[in-house]
Amino acid sequence: MAVALEAITRPDLKKSTTRKFREDGNVPAVLYGKKVDSQPIAVNQINFVKLVRDEGRNSIISLNVNGAKHEVMVYDMQVDPIKNELVHVDFCAVDMSSEVDTDVKVQLVGEAPGVSDGGMVSHLLHQLSIRALPSDIPSEITVDISNLNVGDSLQVRDIVSQQSVEITNDPEETIVTILIQPAEQEPGQVEEEEVAELVQGDAENETEANEEQ
Repeated sequence: MAVALEAITRPDLKKSTTRKFREDGNVPAVLYGKKVDSQPIAVNQINFVKLVRDEGRNSIISLNVNGAKHEVMVYDMQVDPIKNELVHVDFCAVDMSSEVDTDVKVQLVGEAPGVSDGGMVSHLLHQLSIRALPSDIPSEITVDISNLNVGDSLQVRDIVSQQSVEITNDPEETIVTILIQPAEQEPGQVEEEEVAELVQGDAENETEANEEQ
């Protein structure tokens, strides 16, 4: 079911007007799609952030633009990396009867036996590319690691049959693996090894110099 979100049009694209929208708590955005003319809009920042947090980025949104409703998805969100503020949002109108391509977050679940044996979880693929009807897009894809021992891994091909949507990643891509943790060295041991390497290097350099004379 689509979640409602109110939007207003932005007929004036001057920087001063955009600044005023932000000061009033709105985020500049754009709405577009195959059957929708591109138009600049704005949405309330608090309402939008709450919607994404509660429903997920891939949720279907019923966007009400001055009385006209559009079924949309968030195509892109631009964030200021310094201020950590939402700068701009792209809304793409979708056809609910046609499949779309999007990315979905990977969530690891369970406890790997390999961790208890001294291994460590290496999560390599944090998103999966999928193709599905808009209403069938999950908020996340869970991957169970409760059977992984040290040295084991899961590839995309290992979870394809468990999903209700089509995964379009390369089947050989590794999602997660259990690595052997490197042995910790005592500080004194590290220093001794470094000194030994330096001494060996100096000795080799001295030998080469004597041979050249």
